[in-house]
Amino acid sequence: MRDIALFGEDYAHQQVIGALVRRIAAEYDIDVRLNWRSAVRGHGRVVEELKSYIRDLNRQGTPWPHLIIVATDANCTGLNERCKEIGHLDAPAPVLLAIPDPHIERWLLLDGAAFKAVFGRGCQAPDRKCNRELYKQKLIEEIRAADGTSIFGGIEYAEDILFHMDIDRAARADDALQRFVRDLRFTFRGWRM
Repeated sequence: MRDIALFGEDYAHQQVIGALVRRIAAEYDIDVRLNWRSAVRGHGRVVEELKSYIRDLNRQGTPWPHLIIVATDANCTGLNERCKEIGHLDAPAPVLLAIPDPHIERWLLLDGAAFKAVFGRGCQAPDRKCNRELYKQKLIEEIRAADGTSIFGGIEYAEDILFHMDIDRAARADDALQRFVRDLRFTFRGWRM
């Protein structure tokens, strides 16, 4: 069993990143235990909690997680800028960044076939636009157009959508998703050796 500590901005990150990690771990037949350290109050809180966690890990010594994943939206600042804001981390375990650009909800709309498998109707992958509410609203609209209901803005369907998603096809449509999937697969391949 591999322990993964995760940090995210909110419930959406917890659901999407958690489902994505479990899905890719299954591809490599790796058992993972996800330990969400923070999934509330936005980017600033994620960075603050992450740095405090790493400081505590370094003070206490082992046991350390096998991997730390940090999930935070780029929010139109761009992937590279967000990476700089997180900064250098003197972590005792590898750290992967999952930085949807611009927002996590877009990842759920990248594969119309997966969307159709869940809702009976496909969707068009949205263009990348710098609009905070656009992808949240688009996800809700697509679910309603398929006669579905959404209580948590559609995020409650993340596991189902990602189960059906062609991860490679979706990753080709989004550089940030491609980067995270590539890094995660590289890590999991190393664990199998």
